[in-house]
Amino acid sequence: MRTVKVSAAVVGAVVAAGAVSLAVGRYASGAALKAPAGRPLPTEPRLTVHATQAGRITLTRDLASLRRGTYGITGHGTHAVVGPVLDSAEHTADTVVRRLERVTHGTLTPGEAVRLTPNVHLGDPRTALGLDFADVEVPGENGLLPAWFVPGQRDTWVIAVHGLGATREQSLNVLRALHALRLPVLALSYRGDPGAPAPPDGINHLGETEWRDVDAAIRWAVGHGAERVVLLGWSTGATMALRAAQHSPLADRVAGLILDSPVLDWESTLRALARARHLPRPLLPLAVRAAQGRAGLRPGRAAGAAGSGPPEVPAPTLIIHGPGDTVAPWLHSRRLADRRPDLVALHTVPGAPHAAMWNADPEEYEERLRRFLVPLM
Repeated sequence: MRTVKVSAAVVGAVVAAGAVSLAVGRYASGAALKAPAGRPLPTEPRLTVHATQAGRITLTRDLASLRRGTYGITGHGTHAVVGPVLDSAEHTADTVVRRLERVTHGTLTPGEAVRLTPNVHLGDPRTALGLDFADVEVPGENGLLPAWFVPGQRDTWVIAVHGLGATREQSLNVLRALHALRLPVLALSYRGDPGAPAPPDGINHLGETEWRDVDAAIRWAVGHGAERVVLLGWSTGATMALRAAQHSPLADRVAGLILDSPVLDWESTLRALARARHLPRPLLPLAVRAAQGRAGLRPGRAAGAAGSGPPEVPAPTLIIHGPGDTVAPWLHSRRLADRRPDLVALHTVPGAPHAAMWNADPEEYEERLRRFLVPLM
C-alpha cells in the first residue's frame, strides 16, 4: 500500500511539473510568436525625445539614434520622420540631433518615449504619395484579404508583402520607385493584419502557413491580367514570398524574388524576439521549442527548405540584407547567395536594422531594385 501511495505521489508531481512546463512554454512561446501588426518590434530600443525645434529633433544617444538614413519614429499616438544626424548641431554627450523631416501625426513632446520604425509613410498610396490606386479584396483560405492595387502598364506585376511588426504601409517606401517603372503593384494585407481574417490559432507562424495568402495574391493577379509576378517581401514577408515561389500551383508565373531581411532560420528569430521581450535567459530554449511546436515549425530546418541547409531558390532572386540585423541573421542570406550564385544576388547594407534596408540608403536601394526588375519586365 505504501508503494502505491509513493508511486501516486510521484505521478502527481510529474503531472504537475508537466502542467507548469506547458504553461511556462505557452507563455514563453507567446513572447516569440505574437508580433502585432503596425507596432515596432521589441528589438528596437526606446528613445526619449529631449527637444524639438524647426527641422530638428534631439533624441537619446544610442546606436539606434545614430543610424544613417531616414526613418519613421513612433510613440503614443505620434508618428514623425527623421533624416540624417546633424553632426554640427549642439548637443549634450548623451543626446543626438537629427533632422526632423515632418510630423505626420500627433505632437512630439519632450520626455516622450519613441522607437524608430522602417515606416516613413502613413495612409494609403493616394494620401501618402499621390498615386491612384484601388482598394481590392483577395479571396484567401480564411476569408477576404484587403489589398491596394496600384495600376501600371506592364504585364509583370509586383506583389508586395510586409513583415513582422508592420502593415502594408511598409510598401509605401518603394511604391513610387515601382510606379516609375510602370509596374502594377499589389500590396497585400494577410492573416492577422487589420481588416484581414485572424489566424485560426491567433499566432504568427513566421510564414509557414501565411505563404498561402501570397499564393492567393498570385492567383488574383493572374486572374486580373498579370502574365508574370515578382514577389517583394520584407522579413517574414520575404519568407512567405520564398515559400509561395516554391509551393504555389502558379509558381511558373513567378519571374523573380526580392527578399529584404528574409527570415531563413526560425530558431534565431524566435530567440531574438523572446529575448527582446525580456524573457529570462533560462526560458529561451523552452520558448523556442514551444513556439516551434505551436507554429508547426520543424526544428533545424531553414525556412522554406526541402531539407537541411539553405532553402531552394526557384527563380532569379535579389536579397537585400545587413550584417547588423539582430532578428534575422545575415549569415543565412550570405550562405544562400554563395550556394546559388547563378540565381541569387546579395546586396549587403551595413548598419541597417531588420527590414530597414531602404531606410539606410533609399537611392541605392531603389537603384538595386531597378537593375533587378528591368530584365524581368
